[in-house]
Amino acid sequence: MELEFTGKKVLVIGAGISGFAAAKIARQRGASVVLSDAKAEEELKYDFSELRGLGVELAFGPQEESLLEGVDMLILSPAVPVRVPIVQAAYGRNIRVLTEVEMAYELARSPIAAVTGTNGKTTTVTLLGLLLEAHYGKEKTGVGGNIGVPLSEEALRVGAKGAIAAEISSYQMEATADFHPHVATVLNVTPDHVLRHGSLEVYQQMKEKMFAQLSAGDMLVLNYDDEKVRGMAERAPRGAGIFYFSREKYLDRGVCLAGDLIVLRWGGRLYPLCREGELGIKGGHNVENAMAAIASAFFMGVSPRDMVPVLQSFRGVEHRIEPVRELNGVAYYNDSKATNTDSAIKAVAAFEHILLIAGGDDKMTDLTEFMQLVKERCDELILVGAAAERFRQEALNNGYPGEHIHMAGYSMEAAVQKARELAHAPQTVLLSPACASFDMYTGFEERGRDFKRLVNGL
Repeated sequence: MELEFTGKKVLVIGAGISGFAAAKIARQRGASVVLSDAKAEEELKYDFSELRGLGVELAFGPQEESLLEGVDMLILSPAVPVRVPIVQAAYGRNIRVLTEVEMAYELARSPIAAVTGTNGKTTTVTLLGLLLEAHYGKEKTGVGGNIGVPLSEEALRVGAKGAIAAEISSYQMEATADFHPHVATVLNVTPDHVLRHGSLEVYQQMKEKMFAQLSAGDMLVLNYDDEKVRGMAERAPRGAGIFYFSREKYLDRGVCLAGDLIVLRWGGRLYPLCREGELGIKGGHNVENAMAAIASAFFMGVSPRDMVPVLQSFRGVEHRIEPVRELNGVAYYNDSKATNTDSAIKAVAAFEHILLIAGGDDKMTDLTEFMQLVKERCDELILVGAAAERFRQEALNNGYPGEHIHMAGYSMEAAVQKARELAHAPQTVLLSPACASFDMYTGFEERGRDFKRLVNGL
């Protein structure tokens, strides 16, 4: 049954992309809406004139409990933890708390294929969206969620008889109870967002909430090669189907490799797709991402035959091992989306003779495995931002030579200039920070675009 807003009073907490969309949709569908953010209006990057024109009340600054008077429903933006007092007070008053993602599910009239994981979500969901387009067409395919497009807007745009690809983060699941995709895919689980969730165990529980509502006829797609993810099959709801993908094991049923050929095995049939080397995206991690997208698309009704040209033509997403330019035989790559060590490890493993630019807003995760790979693959290490000194010390502790470590302060320009000064063919300059960006930028997107601007200006 579709979510009913007419005559309701709705409080939206958090004036980001999701909150803006939730407030707009709730108001357009007949609710009285208040959008509240703990920041002052001038600190936020949005123009709120459209919401004011619709009659949405805006409340910036301290969020007093009086905001909850008469409220029927609280919609929570993913950036806002459930532990904040206004949300806890709403629970105490038995006010329904839901996320924009859950709101999208209740508004959707087409099935949702949801993807989560520590790394690879955006690449997988972008590719999945293109695979769905091959069957449903562009107008009937939605792509939204943590990818930067509100899922609720895409659900309404697509309407019925289409399909929706959703990128889901642990933040979006924290306050979610009833989200029910038709296909749920988990890519991997490695340490991340521990400051938000308190522990790796709770972080994993947030990932698992995404498939908690699956039922008969739904499918859970899991990475067989990730032990934590493979074990999630034990906690899958009764009736849901289990389907794996693997680069390492030839599966009785699943997406896997037969030599270097990617195949899908299901219902006693083998569907050949394309060879690893024919994929438009490079690197072992991207083979996994492609396999996950293939499996998700298959259970959303896309034929393997229609997938092949998409797999061969897809070139990846901005900020994820994105080629920027070649200068004097030196290739420059933007991997600003590598906001944790596991993601950066995948990027570093894809190259040799690297001049690595790393550092930023430190997540304080263990750096041992990362620095061991840096010692093996990186000719020079250029460090920026708040994490630079810890990264320098950990590099030294793992045997990386100090004369090849260069400190660039809080300046991406200094880092790029140092890389230009040191690099020679056939080396690769790689921005793969292994850190968040908030010490220097508003997000990894701004960081990546600044890097590309500086590289293209050399």
